[in-house]
Amino acid sequence: MTATVIDQQLSSRGHGDAPGWASEIPAEAWDATIGVLERARNEGLLVGLACHADPDGDAIGSLLGTYLFLRQWGVKSVASWGSDPFTVPPQYTFLPALDQLVPPRDFPDAPDVLVTFDAGSSERLGLLAGAVDHAGTVIVVDHHESNTGFGDINLVAPRAAATAVLVDELIRRLGGHPDRDIAACLYTGLVTDTGRFQYKSTDRSAMELGSRLIGEGIDHAEMNRQMFETHSFGYLKVLARVLDRTTFVPEASLVYSWVEQSDLERYGMSLEETEGIIDVLRTADSAEVAMIMKEQPDGRWRVSFRAKGRTDVAALATDLGGGGHQFMAGFHADEPRDAIIDAVVERLAGT
Repeated sequence: MTATVIDQQLSSRGHGDAPGWASEIPAEAWDATIGVLERARNEGLLVGLACHADPDGDAIGSLLGTYLFLRQWGVKSVASWGSDPFTVPPQYTFLPALDQLVPPRDFPDAPDVLVTFDAGSSERLGLLAGAVDHAGTVIVVDHHESNTGFGDINLVAPRAAATAVLVDELIRRLGGHPDRDIAACLYTGLVTDTGRFQYKSTDRSAMELGSRLIGEGIDHAEMNRQMFETHSFGYLKVLARVLDRTTFVPEASLVYSWVEQSDLERYGMSLEETEGIIDVLRTADSAEVAMIMKEQPDGRWRVSFRAKGRTDVAALATDLGGGGHQFMAGFHADEPRDAIIDAVVERLAGT
């Protein structure tokens, strides 16, 4: 089936309205992607799948969902992300096929095809960034507004609620249908990047996709419990320390705090377990923007933003060397913590 025919079908979904993101990816990009993957299947080429380092639910879910489908479809593929240590965040350990992931050291340096997920730039691939320069063809699947278009083929739709939305579309264009395991992966991506269907990025097509995925028989209630309502005791202790440090800057409409390596060491936690802390800060009614700074093992800071609607934190993060979405973004920094805070406050107070 050609992309043109599928695009016509896409336009006829949901009472005649195409999803808002549908026009952001040209038919030629879908055609090219389908052609590359069909050739990989027919010729036995190796397809490397990589999501961004320090992955969230959308990155992992999109990666695994595509991996499972391509293996069923007859494509030789390998999946990973470029973090060291290579660990799965505990809130996502229920996902299928985790035992089939490979650490970055075992990922091919030059796959015939490289497909990236939820990465706005090649640098976000971490230890796997080098594969972009050596792969035969690079396909980028992403919904970051700040995406640099680093692929040979770019399936980038900033208006899509999650990268998982685009993976679902890719599977359908390849003539497939998400089974229960793939649905669990895509639901994970969808529910995390929409903030459990609360963020403004949640449109009708996202809700319809969620309904379809639940219809595949996934236990969405248990999945949500594990992702959002299950924490170690150490998490509660670290959260208490973070909240004790929380500061509000009225002129910037900013609430911020930070996590130190000493916090994690004291309570036996990993950085991956702190993913949801920023959503607690975001609930402050007096702040438009929430910021969490997480100290990395090498002393650098990983900075994340959440916004409620009036501030484009993707633009803020891009200005500071990172990227993201209008309501969710971030960057990495080598500067001291106070210098990072000053830089953010200066920019927000001036907007």
